[in-house]
Amino acid sequence: MKYRPRTFLLEAVMIVVAIAFLFPVYVLVTLAFKDPQQIANKPLGLPSPPSVGSFGAAWREAGLGSALLNSTLITVASVVLLIAAGSLAAYFLARTATRLSYGLYILFLVGIILPFQLGMIPLYKLVDDLGLLGTYQGMILFYTGIQLPFTVFLYTGFIRSLPADYTNAALIDGASHLQAFMHVIFPLLRPITGTVLILNAVQIWNDFFTPLLYLGGSGHETVPVRVFAFVNQYTSNYGLVAAGLILAALPILLLFLVLQRYVIRGFASGLKG
Repeated sequence: MKYRPRTFLLEAVMIVVAIAFLFPVYVLVTLAFKDPQQIANKPLGLPSPPSVGSFGAAWREAGLGSALLNSTLITVASVVLLIAAGSLAAYFLARTATRLSYGLYILFLVGIILPFQLGMIPLYKLVDDLGLLGTYQGMILFYTGIQLPFTVFLYTGFIRSLPADYTNAALIDGASHLQAFMHVIFPLLRPITGTVLILNAVQIWNDFFTPLLYLGGSGHETVPVRVFAFVNQYTSNYGLVAAGLILAALPILLLFLVLQRYVIRGFASGLKG
């Protein structure tokens, strides 16, 4: 295969795009390992010598230990509810050919298209009236409702790609629809469940605006809100911000590395339907 000018151009574009994506990561990492004097003198240079003081300071001053627990609790509970409710709803939509199932599926698609910011004020008022403002339960219910349409969309497409013979065989053997789902269909949903898990976990873990609005001042703030405390109107400690962001990203990064083989495979399979 000849090395043509077009190949060189494509490689050059790919290198430029890679640099554009990696440069913010480089800045974040180098800032985290610099002391304030190094940040002021050479903000884009390599740390010399590297300092890990920002990590300890960020952990103590932002209370990242409790924030990580808050984020973990909200994320895990929300994802579990999304997997349970989303897979069951998708099973009904995928295996029932009625006007009701079609109409519900369209409603879920509308829920994906419409930005949730349109309902922020009514949702805030509803959560406040229910006495769930500043609580874990309020955030878990909020994320479950907001992310459910996308979850149902992925599960429905995947279940439609599965042969109906699996379900029919279980029903003929005397199983109920719930038993057929739990013992036959759900074990086959492992690839798409990995995709649902990682996509929803990343979205919920990294969300800043919603926890700031619903949990601000409650003591239950998540990691992004606590890290934001290092930035104010007059001063910004970028070393602590960078260190806090790296500490916040590590758990979700490890989760992605563990489940990465499911993400693309499950997402592609979910689009077949």
